[in-house]
Amino acid sequence: MVVANNEIRLREIQARIIADQDVFSNIPSISVATIDRVLKRHHLRMKQIYKVPFERNSDRVKELRHRYVQRMMELEGNALPHVFVYVDEAGFNLSKVRRRGRNLIGQRATVFVPGQRGGNITLCAAISTQGILAHIPVMGAYNTQRVLAFLDVLYDRLVPPEERDQVRSVHVVIWDHVAFHHSRDVRAWFEAPPHMAMEFLPPYSPFLNPIEEFFSAWRWKVYDHHPHDRMPLLDAMNAGCRDISAESCQGWCRHARRYFPRCLAREDIRCDIDEAMWPDRRQRADQ
Repeated sequence: MVVANNEIRLREIQARIIADQDVFSNIPSISVATIDRVLKRHHLRMKQIYKVPFERNSDRVKELRHRYVQRMMELEGNALPHVFVYVDEAGFNLSKVRRRGRNLIGQRATVFVPGQRGGNITLCAAISTQGILAHIPVMGAYNTQRVLAFLDVLYDRLVPPEERDQVRSVHVVIWDHVAFHHSRDVRAWFEAPPHMAMEFLPPYSPFLNPIEEFFSAWRWKVYDHHPHDRMPLLDAMNAGCRDISAESCQGWCRHARRYFPRCLAREDIRCDIDEAMWPDRRQRADQ
């Protein structure tokens, strides 16, 4: 019952046990405390519930994941080297702080933040197995014109002027389905240079995008620089990027590839915390 319905309550389990006289015919009554002890004995614990969209493991999405991985493998097998570059945007606001802290028992854990929420600052970044390739923060949100400016900077760093007359490799920008990624101007930009191409991630598949883990780590790096009182937020955002090594980016890229066999097999991928940290179900036991 618990495995089939993770949000079932103890009293609901109690009612089902008493009502089911086929499986539990010799149990006329049972207390909630007994049910709780039995669940703990079988390593079933109360946990935070993670919301999973219904579409995440639909047949359509699993087929799109299958095709995406096949496409990645085709590009890797191409005679011309293809370098995968993961691009995404993420916002940051000074009013956001760590959700948990420490203080004496009976006293709240508090932190000082600006009285006014202020505007969001959005960082667009690109990573690969070589590390962070580019990162540009802007006030407000990214749009078509801003992402085109970012692509120009990225192109200048990936393809030096002296190498633009010959195509030695193709840099494949991999990103999500944000509307302006599909805009006519962005598509036209990729049609111009032969050194650049783009591919889209399948929907509901953040585990296939290494830059998601980059942004998660980057936000903590920004907090470590104390943008509230030690330096401006923009400086802290740039410093947070400098704190992330190429080895970390390589690890995130390897972690995303660990899902390739499951995508090829069209398996359901819930992508909860346990599954992300321990893909082997046998390793998910509490120690």
